Amino acid sequence: MTLASAVRPPCDQAQIGAQPAQPACPRRDKPWVLATAILGSSLAFIEGSAVNLALPAIQADLDVSSAGLQWVVNAYLLMLGSLMLIGGSLGDRYGLRRIFILGVFIFGASSVICGLADSLPLLIAARLLQGLGGALLVPSSLALIGSYFDEHERGRAIGTWAGASALTTAIGPVIGGWLVDLWGWPAVFYFVPLLAALTAGIAWWRVPAGAVRRSDKLDYPGAIFLAAALGLLIYALVNPGAQAQRLVLLLVAFLLGACFIWRELRFTAPMLPLSLFRSRAFSGANLVTLLLYSALSGALYFLPFNLIQVQQYSALQAGAAFLPLTLILGFGSTFAGDLIRRFDPRLVLTLGPMVAAAGFMALAIPGRDADFVSGFLPGIAIVGVGMTLSVAPLTTVVMGAVPERQAGVASGVNNTAARLAGVIAVGALTAVAVGYFGGVLEQRLQQAELPPSLVTQLAGQASQLAELQAPAGVPEPAAATVASSVALAYVDTFRMLMVVCGVLAALSGLIAWVSLQPGQRKKRPQE
Repeated sequence: MTLASAVRPPCDQAQIGAQPAQPACPRRDKPWVLATAILGSSLAFIEGSAVNLALPAIQADLDVSSAGLQWVVNAYLLMLGSLMLIGGSLGDRYGLRRIFILGVFIFGASSVICGLADSLPLLIAARLLQGLGGALLVPSSLALIGSYFDEHERGRAIGTWAGASALTTAIGPVIGGWLVDLWGWPAVFYFVPLLAALTAGIAWWRVPAGAVRRSDKLDYPGAIFLAAALGLLIYALVNPGAQAQRLVLLLVAFLLGACFIWRELRFTAPMLPLSLFRSRAFSGANLVTLLLYSALSGALYFLPFNLIQVQQYSALQAGAAFLPLTLILGFGSTFAGDLIRRFDPRLVLTLGPMVAAAGFMALAIPGRDADFVSGFLPGIAIVGVGMTLSVAPLTTVVMGAVPERQAGVASGVNNTAARLAGVIAVGALTAVAVGYFGGVLEQRLQQAELPPSLVTQLAGQASQLAELQAPAGVPEPAAATVASSVALAYVDTFRMLMVVCGVLAALSGLIAWVSLQPGQRKKRPQE
C-alpha cells in the first residue's frame, strides 16, 4: 500500500452498510467491537502510509534498483487487491471473528519477517504474505461495524470509525518518518506486531463469534488468474530483459487475463460479476476510480524520493509534508457530503478530479532546493481538495447504480479497483521514469563534459533513479557534478510524472462527465 492509502477507497463506508446482519451483540460489547474495527483499520492505514517513507532508506540499505524497489509496494497491493473480495466472503463462510483474527495474525507475523529481511527477495516475499493478511483483515474490519450495529446505531459508529481512521492515517507518515530517522527502516515494520497483538486480543475477548454460513463457493481460481495476470503485466513493464522476453511475458499476462474473464463469466458465484458492468454509471465510476487512484498512487509513490533524496528532507520531515493532505481529507469529508446532497454528483465528480489534476500539475513546478511552503504545499493541498470532492460522489454513484442485493459486491469491486490502480500505476510509471531519467541524465552528463566511459556506466544504472551515485574512485569534482546531474535529472523526471498524473486525473473527470447521466442520484435500479 502506498501513501495513497491516506485517501480511503471510495466505498469503504458503503461496504459497512452492505454487511449481512449477525446475531444480536450485547450492548456492553459494542464499544469493544467498534474499537476492534478501528484498530484493525488502523493497522492497514498506518502501515500503508508509513512504508513509503521507508522506501528511500530500503533502497540505500539493500542497494536495489527502482524496478526492484517498487515490488516492495506492489507485492502487497497485488495480493490485497486480488484477494480482498474473497477475503470478505471468508468471514461469512468461516465466521467473521475467526477470519479477522487470522488476518491480524498473518499481518503482524509477516511484518516481523519484513523487518528481519536482509535481501530484497525476502522482503518482497514477506510483503506478499502481508498482503494476504490485509486481504483478510481489511474487509473483516469493515464488516464488524455493519454486522454488529443495527441501522439506528450504525451512523454514529461509522462516524466514529471514520474520524479515528482519519486520525491514524494522518499520523501514519509522521510515525513512519520518525521511526526511520530514529531506528532505521525495519522499525516501520516492528511496531506493527504490538498493535496486532492488542487488536487480536480484544477481538478474541469481546467480539461475538457470529454466525457461520458455509453454503457459498469461493472463486479461488479467479483470484489466482487475476493476481498472476497483473503480476506478469507489471513485471513485463519493468523487466530490464530483452524485448522478446517482454513480449512473451505480456502475451502470458494477456492469456491469464482472458482466463480470468472466462472464469468469471462461467462461475456461478464469481469474484467479479461482470454483469455489473452493464450499468453505464457503474462502469464509468469504476473507470474514474481506476484513473484517479492511479494518478494519486503514482504521485504519492514518487514524491517521498524527491523530498528525501533530492530536497534532502529527513524522513520525519517528509512524513509531516503529507499532513495537509490527510487533514484536508479528514475535515473536508463532511463538507463534501453536503455538496452531494445539494448538487448533481455528475458535476461534483467531474469537478473533483479536475481540481486534483490542477494539484498534480502544481507539483510539477518546484525545482531543486524548492521551499516547501511555496513549492510543494500548494500542490499537495489542491490534490487534497480534489480528492475530498471526488470520494463521496464515487460512493454515491457506485451504490446507486446497482440493485440493493448487489451493493456489497459492487462496493467491493470499487474498492478493489482503487487498490489495483496503485499496482498498475507504480509499475507503469516506474518503467516510464527509468527510461526518461536515463535519457535526461545522459544528456546532462554529456553537457558537463565528463568522460564518455563514466557517462555510459552511469546511464546504464539509471534504474536507481535519485539514489544513483558516482562510482568509487571518481575524483571529487566529477563526483559532485554527477550528484548534481542526478538530482536535476530526477527533478525533470518527477515533473514529467506529475504531468502524466495530472492528465490521468483530468481524463477521469472527463469520463465522469460523459458516462454519468445529468441528475443522477442515489436511486437504485429495480431488482
